[in-house]
Amino acid sequence: MIFERVAGDEGPQRRARIMNDSGARRFGPDDPIQIVHADASMFIGGIRALLLQSLHPLAMAAVDQHSGFRGDPWGRLQRTSTFLAETTFGTDEMADRAVAIVRAVHKRVVGVAPDGRPYEANDPHLLLWVHVAEVDSFLAAHDRYGSRALSAEERDTYVAQAAHVARALGAEEPPTTTAELAACLKRFRPELQSTEAARRTARFILVNPSVPWTLRPGYAMLTAAAVGLLPWWTRLPLRVPYLPLVEATAGRATGTAITATIRWMMMAPHAPATNGYESLESDQD
Repeated sequence: MIFERVAGDEGPQRRARIMNDSGARRFGPDDPIQIVHADASMFIGGIRALLLQSLHPLAMAAVDQHSGFRGDPWGRLQRTSTFLAETTFGTDEMADRAVAIVRAVHKRVVGVAPDGRPYEANDPHLLLWVHVAEVDSFLAAHDRYGSRALSAEERDTYVAQAAHVARALGAEEPPTTTAELAACLKRFRPELQSTEAARRTARFILVNPSVPWTLRPGYAMLTAAAVGLLPWWTRLPLRVPYLPLVEATAGRATGTAITATIRWMMMAPHAPATNGYESLESDQD
């Protein structure tokens, strides 16, 4: 059920196409970007990224006014999952084609935010914010819940490898080290604010998700772990509680348990070993 929700009914066929297609590949199995994106911790990182991204008013306006996230969250997630899989595990030709498709879709995403400012999805600055929020979230989730810890050098390499896709999408000067990533996130903070759309998105993700009741307990564990990884300064704008002691103990144990369970399920003989391709990633377009 998890795999079908994230990757869609044709997930196994897509995975076979991506993994078995012949041709040169930018990244290999020993590269940090494949290690991170293949891990079950991406389920938690993806949720954190969505919550963090919502704090930018222009990026949130683009999602709120053009996205099918609330109307068709799983279809949107499946398209995003395919994009991340193709750009991480696919051939160079496949990755380039995926980037071209997203850039074409972004051309149609233009409008005016509730505060009167115009936006466009291909704005290099907004693309940088989406990228930074994703990379910071994926890395934070892997640092805490990944199957193996990355060295300091591998963490920098991950940021640099992820920057390649961001540049292809048109993001302005994406960071290439963890220090640059932290500095870039800090520079964005004055632009971030609480909006009705951001709070509504947080409620949708955390309180009223489009998730079958059979998956609700596991989903609640994922969201609790994701919230536990959010920076303290995001809590009030998103109306999310900040309980450091609980998050450091029960929350962390819950996150460890659910990622271990998902990792076991994805490696079981009856299940395709993938991250939702190889796990779950956050919203890209």
